[in-house]
Amino acid sequence: MAANPGFPLVLDVKGWLVLVIGGDEEAAEKSKRLLESGARVTVISPTLNEPLRLLAASGKIIHRGRHFRETDLEHAILILNTIRGDRDFAQMLSAKAREKRVLLWSVDYPEASSVTMPAVVAAGHARVAISTSGVAPALSGFMKEDLERILDAEFIEFVEWLGQLREQAKANEPDAEKRRALLHDALDGFRLLGQARYPKVWLERRAQTVTSVQPDMEKR
Repeated sequence: MAANPGFPLVLDVKGWLVLVIGGDEEAAEKSKRLLESGARVTVISPTLNEPLRLLAASGKIIHRGRHFRETDLEHAILILNTIRGDRDFAQMLSAKAREKRVLLWSVDYPEASSVTMPAVVAAGHARVAISTSGVAPALSGFMKEDLERILDAEFIEFVEWLGQLREQAKANEPDAEKRRALLHDALDGFRLLGQARYPKVWLERRAQTVTSVQPDMEKR
């Protein structure tokens, strides 16, 4: 399978309408992330789980208690389809979104999406996005958990300090090259070190592959 050739970027949704289709845990998690980013969120689903009901009751989201309609696409810049197991709906939604030039993410159906949804590690001002192009989303979750342990409270303070240092340099040092040198020196010695530890089932498979390749090599 070829790697996803997509162009990574961060979308500013502040003040823009974003549709979330579905009313379960996935929809609630995406809605909360959108609200944190300042989006205007409309959730379209006949039913809502308790977290979404609370968001709707507080007026933080708008709830349309019905199934999706094409007219819902008006003025939206992004759709998050959290409905699983309905490929026909995902493909129909993809066609409508392309027609209306609206970005679309469909859970479990990367081929029917125009954007991917990476796992995001938030550590103060720092954001690390992890994507497997939709082929192994569970792996993104494991990597996210490990990075959250590494990018701890001290890292958040370090990034904050770097920001303050940059502002001070901009105010006190008019020479751009000297500012860059100052900030580069402040990062001297910083490294994000880690090592992948693989599961037993993968190590066993790798060992079987090596064992099967060796006889072929000996025959040559």
